[in-house]
Amino acid sequence: MDMRDSPDLTEITPSAGIERHHHGWRAKCLQRLIRLELPVPRSFAIPASTVAGIASGRRIPLPELRALFSQDNRLVSVRPSAVMPEWGGPRTVLNVGINDDTHTAMSKSIGGANADAIYLDFVQSYAINIARLDPDMFTQDGPGALAQALHLYHDQMDEPFPQDPGTQLAEVLRSMSRAWDGPTARLLRQAKGAPADAPLGLVVQDMAPALGPGLCGSGTIQFIDPVSGAPRITGRFRRQSQGATAGQDVETFYLVKDDRGSSLEDVAPELFGDLVAYGTATRARLREEMQIEFVINNGNISIIDATRVQRSSRANVRVAVAMARNKIITTAEAVMRVEPRALADLLHHQVDPGAPRHVIARGINASPGAATGKIVFTTTDAQAAAARDEACILIRRETSPEDIRGMHAAVAVLTERGGTSSHAAVIARGLGKPCIVGATGINIDLRHRRVKFGSEVLEEGDEITVDGTSGEVLAGRVTLLGPALDDSFNQLLDWADQESDIVVRANADTPEDARMAQTFKAQGIGLCRTEHMFFDANRLPAMREMIFADTPDDRRLALERILPMQRQDFRELFEIMAGLPVTIRLFDPPLHEFLPHDREGIRELAESLDLPLSDVTRRVDALSEFNPMLGMRGVRLGITVPEIYDMQARAIFEAAIDAAARTGQPIVPEIMIPLVSAVREVEIVKNRIDAVAAEVRNVHRIDFDYRLGVMVETPRATLRAGEIAEHLSFLSFGTNDLTQMTYGLSRDDAGRFMGIYVGQGVYSEDPFHILDQDGVGELVLTGVQRARQTNPQIILSVCGEHGGNPESIAFCHAAGVDYVSCSPFRVPVARLAAAQATIQAKSKTNH
Repeated sequence: MDMRDSPDLTEITPSAGIERHHHGWRAKCLQRLIRLELPVPRSFAIPASTVAGIASGRRIPLPELRALFSQDNRLVSVRPSAVMPEWGGPRTVLNVGINDDTHTAMSKSIGGANADAIYLDFVQSYAINIARLDPDMFTQDGPGALAQALHLYHDQMDEPFPQDPGTQLAEVLRSMSRAWDGPTARLLRQAKGAPADAPLGLVVQDMAPALGPGLCGSGTIQFIDPVSGAPRITGRFRRQSQGATAGQDVETFYLVKDDRGSSLEDVAPELFGDLVAYGTATRARLREEMQIEFVINNGNISIIDATRVQRSSRANVRVAVAMARNKIITTAEAVMRVEPRALADLLHHQVDPGAPRHVIARGINASPGAATGKIVFTTTDAQAAAARDEACILIRRETSPEDIRGMHAAVAVLTERGGTSSHAAVIARGLGKPCIVGATGINIDLRHRRVKFGSEVLEEGDEITVDGTSGEVLAGRVTLLGPALDDSFNQLLDWADQESDIVVRANADTPEDARMAQTFKAQGIGLCRTEHMFFDANRLPAMREMIFADTPDDRRLALERILPMQRQDFRELFEIMAGLPVTIRLFDPPLHEFLPHDREGIRELAESLDLPLSDVTRRVDALSEFNPMLGMRGVRLGITVPEIYDMQARAIFEAAIDAAARTGQPIVPEIMIPLVSAVREVEIVKNRIDAVAAEVRNVHRIDFDYRLGVMVETPRATLRAGEIAEHLSFLSFGTNDLTQMTYGLSRDDAGRFMGIYVGQGVYSEDPFHILDQDGVGELVLTGVQRARQTNPQIILSVCGEHGGNPESIAFCHAAGVDYVSCSPFRVPVARLAAAQATIQAKSKTNH
C-alpha cells in the first residue's frame, strides 16, 4: 500500500481529514491555506499516533517514503506540528533528499555555489541533529567545506553520508519523534503549559527553491505592529536565501517603501500586492492576524507556512476589538480571546520588550507594572523624596501598617519577605503600584543604608527598576511603555459587562481608591477597610489616647475626636460612588498595631500622653499577643471595646444622611462585621448598631435604611452560615483569612517556602493566589448552600484577593456568588474574567 494513502501519511488537500488534535496546528493551518487557494507546496501530515510509534521503535516503511521523491531533484522539509503552536517542537529540517546526484543536477540549474550551499547545510544539519555528531566539527564554510563535511561524516560514522532520500527522511522522522519524547523537551513544553504527554504531529512538505536565477529568496510578512496592534506591514525578504542557507548575492529587502533601503514593494510591486492580498484573505478566513512565511522562485510565490503573530497584550486587545468591529468574529469571541491577566499589562507602565535587562534579583510578582526610582529604606525618606518630586522605590524586609504612607509616596515596593497575600502585596495592588515580595538573594543593611543584590551592592539613592509583572529587579533606568487605557481597552470591557452575570465591585479604603474604582467602572465598593483611616497622622494620637483610656466614657471622649474625620471619610465615599452600594467593614486589626514597639517611639508616646514611661511600657506589653491575627481583633474587639463600633456606626449613618442630602440619591450603607465565628456575636453587635441607628434617626429626624452583613473568614462561620444568615442581608467571604485559617498558614510568611511546595507538588498552586477549590472552596460552597437554605434572599460575595483572580472568579460563578470585590486595579481583570466565566457556563449549558 502506498503510504501516501495510508493513515500514517495523508496528503493535505481541501477535503482531507486533517484534525488538529491528531495532526497538529501546522497541518490544520496548511489545509486552511490550501482551501483559500494560496500557492502552498505539496504537503503531507503524519499523525501523532504514528510519530509516537516511531519514537517507540516502530519500523518506518522505506518504499513508501521513497515515493515522495518520485520527481527528479525533489527535496522536502520536515516541520513539527504540535496541537498548540506555543508548545514548540523539534527543529525544522530542510532540504531532505539531496544527495550527490541531486547536487550535480542542481548545480546545472541554479549554479554550483548555490547547490553547494544547500547540500552543505543539509549535511551539517543531519550530522549534528540526526547523527548526533560533535557540532564543533561541522563549522567550516566556503570552498571545500562540502567535501570536508562529507569526509568527516564518513570518518565518524564508518559509512558514507546516506544517499537514499527515503533513508534520510526515515532517520529525520525517527530523530524528531524521539527528540519530542525526551525529558528536556517534556520539561520545556510543560513550562509553556503543555501536558507532559502532549502529542506531536509532523508535516512533510516539498521544498520551494529560493536559490536560482531571477528574483529568488525567502521571507516573512505580517500586517500589524506586534507591540501596539496597529495596522502596519512589517517583515523582511532575503534574496538568494533559503532558511539558514545563503546563496550568492544575498541581499536583505524590507517589505514596504521607506528610507531604510531597498524594499520588495519597489523591486516587485505585483508580488508585494499578492502577499498583501494573501494577508487579507488569511485574516478574514482564518479569523486571526497571521505572519506568513513565503518563498519566491524566479518571480513565483510559494506560501510555506502561516503562524499567529506573536504580540503584546495591548496589541492582542486591539486586534480582538478590530476583528469584532469588522464582523470577522463576534463580540463574545473578542471577549474570550484576551487573557484576563494580560489586562494588567495595559493598566500600568511596562518594561519595553526590546529594552536590555540587567537582572539583579528575582522575587514574587505581587503587583504588576514597572517603575524606576531611587532606593529608600524608610517611610520618612519615601515621603521626603516625594516632596522633592523624586521617584523612589521603598525597600523593606517586610511592610507593616505604619508603612502605608511610605508606600503611597513610593513608585514601587520591594520586600525581602512575604507572599502574594502579604501586607505589601495586598496594599500595593490596591494602590496600583509595582511590587515584588519575597525577593531572593537580597540583603538589606539598614545601618549603612545599602542593600546587596547577590554580589552587587547598591546605596540609598541609587536607581533601580522594579518589574512587578515579571518579578525581576533591574539595575538602573530602563525604557518603559506607558499604560494603554484606550478605546479598544474600554470597548472590550463594555462588551464583557454585556456578557457577564457577576457584579464586580472594588476594595476601596480612601476617596482616591474610590475614584480609581469608578474609573475602572466598578459597580460599587465591596470592602472598605476602615482601620487604614486610623493610621493618618492627625488621627493616630486620638486612637492611642483611646487605647490608654481606662473607662468607657474616656474611650468615648477620645473617639469623639475621630468621629468627624470618619464621617467625612464615609461621606466622600458615598458621594463618589453616586448611589452605588458601599460596604464598610468595621474596625478589624488588633490594637497593638497602633502602638510603637521601639524604645524611642514608646518614650515619645509617654511624653504625648503625659504618662510615666513605665505605665506606657506595661500597656504596650499587655496588648502584645502571641498570635495577634488569631487574638483580640475583629468582632472580638467590637464586643470587648464596643465604643469603637458605636462611633463607626454613628459616622456611617450621619455620613449617609449628609451624602443623600448632597446628591439627592438614597444612600443605603452596608455595614460588615469582621471575623465572626458565632451567631451570638452577630446578635450582640446588631443590637448595638440598631440602637445607634435609632438614636441618629431621632436626633436628625430623618429615616434611613442600612444593611448588615458579616465577613466570613473563619471555617466555623462557613459551617454555621445557615444560622448566621438569618439575621443578615449579606455574607462576604474574606478568602484571604479563610485560606490562612483553613491551612493554618500565615499569609505573610508563606512566601518563604511556597515556591518549594508548589515545585514539589505539595500544593498545585499558591492557595493565596488561586483559591483552593478542594479545601477552602468546599467551605465556601458549604457556606453558600447553608446560607441560602435559611435566607434565600441573602446576597453572597467574595471580597478577598481571590476576587481579582480569573480562576477563582470562575469558581465563584459556579458557586452562585452574586458579586466579587477586588482592588481597584484588578477590577478590569475581574470584569473580563467574570464575562468569560459566564460565556463558558452558557456554552456548556447549550451543549
